Amino acid sequence: MCVLALAWRTHPNWPLVLAGNRDERHDRPSAPLGRWAEAPQVLAGRDEQSGGSWLGVSEEGRVAVVTNLSGYGAPQAARPSRGDLVKDALLAEGSYAELTAEQAGLFNPFNLIVADAAQARLWRNRPTIECRVLEPGLHGLSNGDAGRPWPKTRRLMDALSLWLEGTSPPEAMLGPLGDDVSPPGAAAMTERGARTGVFVRNAVYGTRCSTVVAIDVLGRGVIVERRFDAEGRRTGQTRLAFSWPLALRL
Repeated sequence: MCVLALAWRTHPNWPLVLAGNRDERHDRPSAPLGRWAEAPQVLAGRDEQSGGSWLGVSEEGRVAVVTNLSGYGAPQAARPSRGDLVKDALLAEGSYAELTAEQAGLFNPFNLIVADAAQARLWRNRPTIECRVLEPGLHGLSNGDAGRPWPKTRRLMDALSLWLEGTSPPEAMLGPLGDDVSPPGAAAMTERGARTGVFVRNAVYGTRCSTVVAIDVLGRGVIVERRFDAEGRRTGQTRLAFSWPLALRL
């Protein structure tokens, strides 16, 4: 993912709501949202080049999402895929299921959120390696520093805050995820990715899909993915219901 907003334990009915866009090269092969054949408890899209994912949920009670982190030079191809962080977190197995600081340093720059019924944690590995527990509240991530949200990240966070005040279904957050207008203040940003709208319309590297995850206080959840081609045209949408074994209690 390249921009996302997360409402964590801020609403009595919706303890976890996440909305974000995946920006990636359009020629990178990917499988759409679905239950994984080898692990049907996992609901996620899949990077068919490296085998990992960018965002997903597990009916065993986990959510994971990763963003690239810009400003530290070009990624090094020899490093492990950041999608493995999401894959192993969702499967609760593999080399990075219980991520350590030493392992985090092996990857190209990233922000990673992993949440379960007990807590949500944010990992980042630049400029230093850090893991912290997220407090209840509204959080945003992009390709920038987690402590300095880009204008489009703040715009998406504001949209999620408004959604929480209403009664619309989770799919309504797909609207703000399609906002391709550069927000005020974006032109002054030095990072290229910060100057775009929430939705990146680019024929080479742009928004591939928008995803919304919402889990209610009883552990009933829904994940919705809307997909786009290189021209920014909608190519498909998938909605899957799921449940967590433990209710999220505020």
